[in-house]
Amino acid sequence: MATRRAKHAGRDRSLEAELKFRLEGAADHARLRGRLRELAAQSEGAYDEQNIRFTVPSKSRVSLRLRILDGGKTGIITTKGPARFNRGIKVREETEVEVGDAATARDLLESLGYGVEFVFHKHRASWLIDGVSVTLDTLDFGFFIELEGPPEALPAAAKQLGLNPKQAIRQSYSAMARDHLRETKKLAVHS
Repeated sequence: MATRRAKHAGRDRSLEAELKFRLEGAADHARLRGRLRELAAQSEGAYDEQNIRFTVPSKSRVSLRLRILDGGKTGIITTKGPARFNRGIKVREETEVEVGDAATARDLLESLGYGVEFVFHKHRASWLIDGVSVTLDTLDFGFFIELEGPPEALPAAAKQLGLNPKQAIRQSYSAMARDHLRETKKLAVHS
């Protein structure tokens, strides 16, 4: 069973800056955990996350999802604006709010016309080093590391971990999950 992470602090309209890297597999996660320990990074725990991605109007420039941590009753509603890239770093507006009853929040979103587009799962182990959040993520479609924090700190943090910032990927987990589900025929292709 996953260790519960610290209580999520909801925030209102912040800018998210990140570098994300696709890894070869579990051995890369093990190597990076070792490197994080060498660097005296602070472990913030691990958890499982169910991500429910909702459809939004075609003119909307945001994504909408509900995250449920460790199968609990509570959740986090998240919207993310369009990404822009500055020196390879993905930056976008993010708005999050904690909800006390995820099932009711889902019902509310669906009653407002936001249908469930797809669902994907993620296991996340979080670390903090020099003001940068480092997460080791495992999804059905691969192993990843994500660095989030002040844009000016991200390239140096990546290099400390033996990662080349120029090799960061641009795709979001939602986009990769959608592609994976289509490839495995678990998501109907909408025309």
